[in-house]
Amino acid sequence: MTSESDQTPDSGQKTRSDKTRDQAVVFAKALTGVLTGFAADTAACIRFFSRLPLPAVNASDDPAALPDFARIARAAPLAGTAIALPAAALGMLLGFSHLPELAVAAITIGLLALTTGALHEDGLGDVADGFFGAASREKRLTIMKDSRIGAYGALALIVTTVMRVALLAALWQRLGPADAALILLGSEALSRAVLVWQWQVLPPARPDGLAARFGKPLPETARQAILVTLILLLPAALLLPLPALSLGLLLAAGIAHMTGRLALTRVGGVTGDVLGAIQQLSGLGFLTGVLMLP
Repeated sequence: MTSESDQTPDSGQKTRSDKTRDQAVVFAKALTGVLTGFAADTAACIRFFSRLPLPAVNASDDPAALPDFARIARAAPLAGTAIALPAAALGMLLGFSHLPELAVAAITIGLLALTTGALHEDGLGDVADGFFGAASREKRLTIMKDSRIGAYGALALIVTTVMRVALLAALWQRLGPADAALILLGSEALSRAVLVWQWQVLPPARPDGLAARFGKPLPETARQAILVTLILLLPAALLLPLPALSLGLLLAAGIAHMTGRLALTRVGGVTGDVLGAIQQLSGLGFLTGVLMLP
């Protein structure tokens, strides 16, 4: 006959094992919930910032729901990488052909603009027209809502597009097609992260505008977006010399900050157009910085 004292150690061992198993199950469920929510937030950002047709990715994802950027902005850098992936992949493939680097870069930028519906380019053009084409805040905001493009907007788009094509061509030539494509993906992630940063720290210029209507990113959301971007920039950190990477990051952050300060002075805060301009200019700043040093 087995005594009670003989059963106690086995029972205790089984209890500890059960507790460990239960903790593992709880952790797995929590991790699954986090990943599921992040995937849904990424899908919502992709739909908002691009023309890519994306069905529901899981039960937490509702394609018909209005985006709440107070939460989903954390996934904007990953969404930026996903949006740029088709253009980067095509550019990489063409880079292995005998096409000139300038042609490859132009095709890459063109496909990227088609993928986003030129959303951010449109914002940059509107900001250039509004900020420099009027003397009063109200008139500037009115011009920015006008779908027609003026001289300042056209000039801004021409200069920035030419620079992006030239810089991408230099990347293709200096690093090779595969490495250059990875740098491009990193720049698209970084430009979305600084977009979220400025959206979070600056007030909306219009109470009914895009920057206010879909929710202002929370401080925690902005921190999560930056953390995601640091992970996505790991390939760039491995491929680029530290001084070049540091200069690219500094220029991207500095340009985003200066654009935000200018928006605060000119129209009293951020609008959807201002956020688009920040994305375009900060991405351009990053590419400029990584190529300025040998």
